[in-house]
Amino acid sequence: MEPHDTIVIGAGMAGVTCARMLGDAGMRVVVLEGRDRVGGRMHTDRTCGFPADLGASWVHGIEDSPLWDLVRVLGIPTLEYTVGSFQVGGRMMTHFDGDGALMSAAASAQWIADAEAVDRMLVDVIARSFPGETYADVTERALDASGLDAERIDEIREFFRHRVEEQCGAWIGDLDAHGLDEDGIDGDEVIFRRGYDEIPARIAAGLDIRFGEIVTRVSRSASGVRVTTTRGEYSAASVVVTVPLGVLKGGSIAFDPPLPDEVAGPIARLGVGVFNKIFLQFPERFWPEGSYLIRALGEAGERWHSWYDVSAISGIPTLLTFAAGPLGRHMQQLTEDEVVADVLLALRNLYGDAVAQPIAQWVTNWGDDPFSAGSYSHLPTGASHRDHDASSGPVDGVLHFAGEATWGQEPATVGAAYCSGHRAAERVLGRRVDLPAFAAGIVARERTQSR
Repeated sequence: MEPHDTIVIGAGMAGVTCARMLGDAGMRVVVLEGRDRVGGRMHTDRTCGFPADLGASWVHGIEDSPLWDLVRVLGIPTLEYTVGSFQVGGRMMTHFDGDGALMSAAASAQWIADAEAVDRMLVDVIARSFPGETYADVTERALDASGLDAERIDEIREFFRHRVEEQCGAWIGDLDAHGLDEDGIDGDEVIFRRGYDEIPARIAAGLDIRFGEIVTRVSRSASGVRVTTTRGEYSAASVVVTVPLGVLKGGSIAFDPPLPDEVAGPIARLGVGVFNKIFLQFPERFWPEGSYLIRALGEAGERWHSWYDVSAISGIPTLLTFAAGPLGRHMQQLTEDEVVADVLLALRNLYGDAVAQPIAQWVTNWGDDPFSAGSYSHLPTGASHRDHDASSGPVDGVLHFAGEATWGQEPATVGAAYCSGHRAAERVLGRRVDLPAFAAGIVARERTQSR
């Protein structure tokens, strides 16, 4: 077997970040990746001549964001698109009421004001919640105290349910009352003109990455670690496991000896949500210019409720909607054409015959992907925010974990994956790694290689 100092399992954002930092420090590093590409849940499809981000899309808040600092140093072009946080208002939105009728500007403004008022009440209700209460419990308490009429309460109840689905990929009754505490957005959000996976691809350039290596066992002893894949074995002094939480929970990787309760417990308690995307491109725009978002309230939006205008990426009229939580799992049982037909039915309830057949479509299936087994982590009842960081280890000083689920400050984001990879590298090295110097090193390496 080849000599390695560290084995990194997974070539997603956390894995390539960690491996690059260790390699820059002079360590012999090999990255084992089951897929045939880098990026993991950052997956950009360019087969139609423009980028469609089938996985992660947004930087969720650019203020005080190490990920945004990296994007700026790398000179990657972005578009401001601050609705990825499922806001009540704040940007140009087109609203339809529960009967599918277009709402006036005044009616939309009143809806936003009412929903924001209940949302402010909800903050206090959550602060006074009891252990074991769900997000459904606390939202009902806030709605009961709102004094609004029954129809408006139903609309806001739907909004809260859809927010949990989009933010967590989970059912509102399964999420802990504090499950959205960690989802604050500071500053604008951005999407990527050239595709989000440019970031891990540029970090990974030149790394020793072995594709098609599906890891089945990680063994540790006093002499180091041994990693078994479907193709062979690797040994090293340490290993960093960056596979998604869904893969860990599924048990396809055996740990010998078994993980201690300090790490196995958090992995078992944390939840994995399903969040799938449906992109539809149309021959003509049938929705207003300048509207970030089309949103149907109440009964009209019970299933498909929010369509995001992402036409600026391709220059072709394009809407993006999501199937998340229970709907996302249900849609994975249907064919792609059946999913698209269902979305079109909901759109035609709003816009009638103006909705033509799409000229292109993309439908994702992250819950059934064996290398992700879900979309991202969330906090179900029985778990706590501390479980995220606790799941990172280390174990016996040689086994480390990284990935969005292991970063408690902003889990379920690319920023979390990036920061967790940085933390794992620092733990392996036993010293600090300067992030600005890391970013500058990527650019300097690119310049040297282009000469």
